[in-house]
Amino acid sequence: MDKRAIGVFDSGLGGLTCVRELRRLAPGEDLVYFGDTGRVPYGTRSRETIQRYARQDVRFLRSFDLKAIIVACNTVSANALAELRAENDVPVYGTIAPAARVAAASTQNRRVGLIGTAASVRSGAYERAISALDPTLRVYAKACPLFVPLVENGRNRLGDQVVELVAQDYLTEVKAKEVDTLIMGCTHYPLLSAVIAKTMGPGVKLVDSGAECAAAALRDLEEKGLLSGKAAGESRFYVSDSTEDFARLASTFLGESVTGQVERVVIQEY
Repeated sequence: MDKRAIGVFDSGLGGLTCVRELRRLAPGEDLVYFGDTGRVPYGTRSRETIQRYARQDVRFLRSFDLKAIIVACNTVSANALAELRAENDVPVYGTIAPAARVAAASTQNRRVGLIGTAASVRSGAYERAISALDPTLRVYAKACPLFVPLVENGRNRLGDQVVELVAQDYLTEVKAKEVDTLIMGCTHYPLLSAVIAKTMGPGVKLVDSGAECAAAALRDLEEKGLLSGKAAGESRFYVSDSTEDFARLASTFLGESVTGQVERVVIQEY
């Protein structure tokens, strides 16, 4: 058993979908979450900038005594995971491989859709991961850059005409490819899952990259004997911008109040 905390980071709120799954599957684990809300979104940045931001995020998390780090950000997983793994002496888990495995195993018609940030789609990381599993599968990718800022501003509900119009515009092209499986290749996107499901229609399985990453990381930590064995863990939250805005939205997404549990960090110092 290892009672040290698990570190989790994302460009903003999206990584909370991973935290939610970690809490559900392993309620005894202590978690330290960092959301880089002052620099969100990462998906419009260059590979070099994404790597620089990711290294700062990890340096902050390593100021705590951690047993593992979960990169709850598809953009970072696609553009910096190998570097982060090479530079750190604790396990570092990303979102791409777990979600790719589930999508490859789920599709019946061999057509997989992928939506993500511009940087994630541009990287081709999901296509490479899925092709390595089964080169006969076809992947149809679409960048959806407005989804992250909409989620960060609380615009994620069915009935919100702005969100539904944006989703219709982005997803029509992917839907026309008759995919039966859609990877939500950004951990913000599950917060839009009801809107995405409505737009894609019945019969399309949505793959939650944050949830699959959480499950895969916990399986590996269990195999390594690194889970805490505690009955109940604690979570701490850190952001690089407004704690009030984060606390308000995070409470909605996690289903419990985090008011008073959020601290601000000057991430540029790391």
